[in-house]
Amino acid sequence: MTIFEQLLIVQCGLTRYRDAWELQKRIWNARHDGVIPDVLLLTEHQHVYTLGRNTDTNHLIASSDRLKRQEIEVIETDRGGDITYHGPGQLIVYPILDLRRHGQDLHRYLRMLEESIILMAGKFGIAAEHDPQYTGVWVGEHKLASIGIKVSRWISMHGAAINICNDLSYFDGIIPCGIFHRDMTSVSKEVGREITIAEAGDILVTEFCSVFSYKPEAISYEDLLRITAREKETT
Repeated sequence: MTIFEQLLIVQCGLTRYRDAWELQKRIWNARHDGVIPDVLLLTEHQHVYTLGRNTDTNHLIASSDRLKRQEIEVIETDRGGDITYHGPGQLIVYPILDLRRHGQDLHRYLRMLEESIILMAGKFGIAAEHDPQYTGVWVGEHKLASIGIKVSRWISMHGAAINICNDLSYFDGIIPCGIFHRDMTSVSKEVGREITIAEAGDILVTEFCSVFSYKPEAISYEDLLRITAREKETT
């Protein structure tokens, strides 16, 4: 199978979690069949709590009344990790990559993904870092980005959720990633002014491509849907 050096960058806007998940599956199939290069999806989600494969259901502490009042979906997913929150103002990045060109090493891939976020945060003057005990990106004891992935046949899905300008109070309804003794932060909170998703997203793409050695190529969400729809019709 041909290995591509370019990375398709797709800005999806605000999406429902289930829709983005289905899109990832379609891209995974197309990538597995070698008809498209690696892809990086950037999106925001409507309010949702997602439960990874390792979730303890006791970590969802919001009542059903609160979930209904705040219009928060609860979805079991196939990524790794515990429970987390996604919502508007949070930059979601889904790399669908053939990891055979990255050493077929899941730990290396996770550290590289973290590093791209750390470099992005650094552009805003934030001293973010890895944590030897926990996956994700941290500013001191505060979590800036959560990571949960799935890899099948060395092609990745799911990815990272980076708090940019989202309402952090939504994390109060869960024990984020099952970690009791640490709280969440955001880029905007750390710098003391509102940072937009567009601003953070552009920087993240640059740093991601630098860390992973890609040449970015932007395509529209509509073009991606057409490509994956054709692939779906032939399978």
